[in-house]
Amino acid sequence: MNPTLLIITGAASGIGLELANYFAKLSTNLILIDTDEKALKESFQENEQISLIAADITQEDTWNKAIDLAKGRFTPISHLINCAGVIQPGFLLNYKISDIAYHLDINTKGSILGTTLIAREMKNQEFGHIINISSLAGIAPVAGLSLYTASKFAIRGFSLAVAAELEEYGVEVSVVCPDLVRTPMLETQLNYPKESVLSFSGPEKVLTPIDVREAIVQLIKKPKRMICIPERRGLLAKIAGTWPGLGEFFRAGLERKGEKALSRLK
Repeated sequence: MNPTLLIITGAASGIGLELANYFAKLSTNLILIDTDEKALKESFQENEQISLIAADITQEDTWNKAIDLAKGRFTPISHLINCAGVIQPGFLLNYKISDIAYHLDINTKGSILGTTLIAREMKNQEFGHIINISSLAGIAPVAGLSLYTASKFAIRGFSLAVAAELEEYGVEVSVVCPDLVRTPMLETQLNYPKESVLSFSGPEKVLTPIDVREAIVQLIKKPKRMICIPERRGLLAKIAGTWPGLGEFFRAGLERKGEKALSRLK
């Protein structure tokens, strides 16, 4: 099903920005949401095709505004892609208490709230597709990124659970689990090499937002419950997530690989 009206969160940077630009060029009806009003308006101009919402996705009013905008266009919401996300590396003994809410509010609560409210609209229209962005860190635990891991495990579990609930109503829910992507979040991790070392233990070629966008476009054409990008790293993450002790056995080697990658990327 091609998008008729697509909502994208985190649309001012990274994966969200890449997706928004792609669908804008296809003249898709878009509602773009981000807290960074300046960046949002620098990238997009409101018109009959594009509506901008500079607001917090953890607030119900934000989503109600998006729903009202869609109804004002007399166009049903065909797709929601929740890309908004944050990361603040930190070991349990060192991170700030406020970092707990920071991760869980944006990475988890915002996407859960949006999924809930938009899915109820889609249930009534009997079609729609919601795509939530998790991470390979939402499959295998990553020491040094425990709060990020927790938030991404949560949204993956939630997405898979509600996918089963909504299937009978013609509503698809998918969760996307990418490896490290070259976005502003990567730049943040570069400033915390000890905490983030395992994130950089993958292939030498870091994913780009275009790589993730291409996978999501294919997912829209052929919905699946969950995809990993790349699939091979997804398989390794599933093994490490199923047998955490086995993952620890390889940890020293992965950390050495991550250290080399960090030095190269810096």
